[in-house]
Amino acid sequence: MSDTEQVDVQFHFQRRGKNKVLVEGKEPPKPVKPKGRLPRITRYMALAIYYEGLIREGHIHDYAEIATLGHVTRARVTQIMNLRLLAPDIQEQLLNLPRVQFGRDTICLRVLQKVALKSCWNIQRQLWRAI
Repeated sequence: MSDTEQVDVQFHFQRRGKNKVLVEGKEPPKPVKPKGRLPRITRYMALAIYYEGLIREGHIHDYAEIATLGHVTRARVTQIMNLRLLAPDIQEQLLNLPRVQFGRDTICLRVLQKVALKSCWNIQRQLWRAI
């Protein structure tokens, strides 16, 4: 009889920065990538919230600076930022729109501009329901 023992250990490679490191244990499951893409209006809404935060924190001074950094016109930045004028519940719905599987987006920025420029949130809600 021999005095040997067998030990089973699993290893996997894990990326740390630019390097791959050998790590003990099972490899974690790969995240499931959702199908489809986010609607463009959802991305614009998130961008408007992000830009507003940058301005509020003082990292950026105005829309002109955002336009310069983003390589777009000041008018386009204004159109995107006008989404922040929408009622909060409409903004939330825009952020939670279902992913687009194929074809064109159902809601475009041009249509929402007319809704956003109404000062009364109740009127905005009525127009939003009509869309």
